[in-house]
Amino acid sequence: MLVHPPPSVEFLMNGQPNTAFGVTTNVMASVFFALIFAYAALLDPLEGEEVYGWRILVTFPCLTLILGLRKCWPQVLEIYRRLFRERYLWMTRILSASLLGVQLWIFMWAPANGHGLAVSLGYFIMPITMVILGRIAFKDRMSVLQKLSCTFAVVGVANEVMVSESLTWPTLVICLGYPVYFWLRRVTDTNNIGGLWFDMLLSMPLALFFIVQKGYVLAEVNASPHLIWLVLGLGGISALALTFQSLSAPHLNLSLFGLLIYVEPVLLFLVSISLGESIDYGQWPTYMAIWLAVFVLLLEGVCGLRKERRAA
Repeated sequence: MLVHPPPSVEFLMNGQPNTAFGVTTNVMASVFFALIFAYAALLDPLEGEEVYGWRILVTFPCLTLILGLRKCWPQVLEIYRRLFRERYLWMTRILSASLLGVQLWIFMWAPANGHGLAVSLGYFIMPITMVILGRIAFKDRMSVLQKLSCTFAVVGVANEVMVSESLTWPTLVICLGYPVYFWLRRVTDTNNIGGLWFDMLLSMPLALFFIVQKGYVLAEVNASPHLIWLVLGLGGISALALTFQSLSAPHLNLSLFGLLIYVEPVLLFLVSISLGESIDYGQWPTYMAIWLAVFVLLLEGVCGLRKERRAA
């Protein structure tokens, strides 16, 4: 039987998850992820693997601080106790950490290795795969506006696939890996900040390996002291992005959570334009369809807030 995570007591409204809170924190997470995308240009001397390693190493203490400030340690303690009670929980924790680690790594590695477009396509397809998984695994129900948003998204993705003409392995890793990761967190009842904390903890050995193996920051610490501050800044932004994403997850079904991911590509588009990049003529239908999908979700959010105010 599938186990759904208990909703956070802090943000319940009449015994139900607070969708408005979930949408707000999810959008904030997208803003911080877009900042990471822009921030990566400042870390030019570093390779993708080392950036990933430092991102994990610096994000973990920041996430620990946020977890303490939000008094979420009971979530960590509960998972820790379950590790001794449930036979296969260790295996699912290692798998969860691996899935997250691959996603964080490929996000930093792909742009510097000629796979930026492939990863971008993966992020465009991923919400559709999450919607499909949500319908199959959790019987998620979608409102009329959410179905309309999904239709626009499918049109945009179809156009992008025709333009790209192929689905490479980075594309498949993104569009299939992330949905499996969030599905696993839900079915193991670890869909909270405590579960994210364990995922980051289990990712530390590989992160340290990349840092020691590459060693650029360690070797250049005297010559380029500003690099340390840039790396620390990356950890802070990353911690906020992952925290807001984790806060939103228990309040959204998998289908809506997936559709909201389209906010991030729109922000990444704006960042790319501000950095001097341009869009091919054939890609404009993709972005127009995605913008319409996001607009419909925003419209539903506004309508939902008005209904809540009338009900109050």
